[in-house]
Amino acid sequence: MEKKYSVAIYPSQHVIDAVKTMKDYLKSKINWYNSCNSTAHITICEFTIDDSQIDSFKQKLFKTCDTFTPFTVYLDHFSFYENSGAFFIAPNEISKNNLKPAMKKVQETLKSLKLKKSDDPHLSIGRKLTAENLKIASQLFTTIKIEFLCKQIVLRELDPVKKQFFVIDTFTFNGNAKPEFVQGSLF
Repeated sequence: MEKKYSVAIYPSQHVIDAVKTMKDYLKSKINWYNSCNSTAHITICEFTIDDSQIDSFKQKLFKTCDTFTPFTVYLDHFSFYENSGAFFIAPNEISKNNLKPAMKKVQETLKSLKLKKSDDPHLSIGRKLTAENLKIASQLFTTIKIEFLCKQIVLRELDPVKKQFFVIDTFTFNGNAKPEFVQGSLF
């Protein structure tokens, strides 16, 4: 059976809680909106495959993440994409330069799939907001300074009824160098 999956970076629980508070506050001002109930995350990619194939991709994600070293992500400003109505918290340049290669490596690991990729790391507050609601969000949220240790990625599966992703696996960054193949000798 085909299922939709998402690979994402979850920040620390402190950041997840802070973003939930922001989402709830925005919801109190503009009512329900897309992603108002989703857990704070930085999307790496999404894909749809038969669920019988997921274990082989979990193995690939495990091997890739095992080589990553944890790093701190600093989120220091709000921004938006007018064309998609997305309002989000953005990382500073140093963090963006750390996130992008990790995201790209994960996407390369899954390159055999038809991926919907994210190339610009950000943590969404809301999606598909009207121009008026983007303006309200921009007025409500003007300054931010939060950080978290990026030490894992999560694999999420879409619940077709709730239309929300839920975590089915976590892959930690262990900082293990990829073993190099060395031609041995029997004698």
